[in-house]
Amino acid sequence: MREILTAGRYFKKTYGEKVYKIPVSMFGFTCPNIDGSVARGGCTFCENESFSPNVGKVKLKANYLNLNSTENPFLQRQLAELQSQYSSTKAKLIKKFKAEKFIIYFQSFTNTYAPLETLKKLYTSALELDDVVGISIGTRTDCMTDEILDFLAELNQKKEIWLEYGIQSTDNETLDKINRGHDVANMYKWIEKTQERGLKICAHLIFGLPNETQETMLQSTQKMVDLKIDSLKIHPLYVVSNTALTASFKRGTFTPISKEKYIDTVVKAIKLTPQNIIIQRITAGIDDDSLLAPIWCKNKHQQMKDIRDALKKENMNY
Repeated sequence: MREILTAGRYFKKTYGEKVYKIPVSMFGFTCPNIDGSVARGGCTFCENESFSPNVGKVKLKANYLNLNSTENPFLQRQLAELQSQYSSTKAKLIKKFKAEKFIIYFQSFTNTYAPLETLKKLYTSALELDDVVGISIGTRTDCMTDEILDFLAELNQKKEIWLEYGIQSTDNETLDKINRGHDVANMYKWIEKTQERGLKICAHLIFGLPNETQETMLQSTQKMVDLKIDSLKIHPLYVVSNTALTASFKRGTFTPISKEKYIDTVVKAIKLTPQNIIIQRITAGIDDDSLLAPIWCKNKHQQMKDIRDALKKENMNY
């Protein structure tokens, strides 16, 4: 039976013990297709509060950093939030799992979309926190620069640095429909530049995007495999309140992916990946009133069981 390389197995092999990810959300961060730099309104499915457990602790949308200035009036608050969110989540993980080592995950919005000096201070401060072995930075490929990559490459000499790129799809028509604000060529360019610096890449893919077939989803997976990325995160597209996708769903012009099709696609996608690629996530869900559809995304525990059962039938263990 194939033992799928999960994040837990990778970190256990690398550090000799479990390493836990701690997500943090930084006040003042936004995204170029929310603030109007490339588009407005954000991706059609995006409501950050649905995806980020720590986002409710900060008022992210109240003010934005000025990207054209080296001055950051929010820096001290951001550093305080970083310390507070890390300490709080760390204490819970120690109590529940007796955790000892941690990766700080800059999760909400676009975490390289800020002045370079701000990023340097935040990343350095995160890596200096007790028991932190590395950081993982959620961002978009169109929000990367050579200067940021060069700095991260320096940090990578001492601790583990990951870039988590929101790829979602490698179909340009789909990217236009979801208001992504950049094309596939931009992804390829910055993935290559990231790899040239020796930095690890986790590609996020969404299955069930509007009008995508299973073939389209698997093509996105295969393209990431061909680019030799280090890790994949896969999750279904679900509809939450207060997004552009909400209106399409209510009009009946968007139908969410079925549970059966999603599981079948995940299994086929994992079969496409070589054993050295880490599969960090195979589904996602939200169990509150903001979820409109599909209802099966409410029960992540059941999703995981069903996917694991389907993988076992294909002689794979997640």
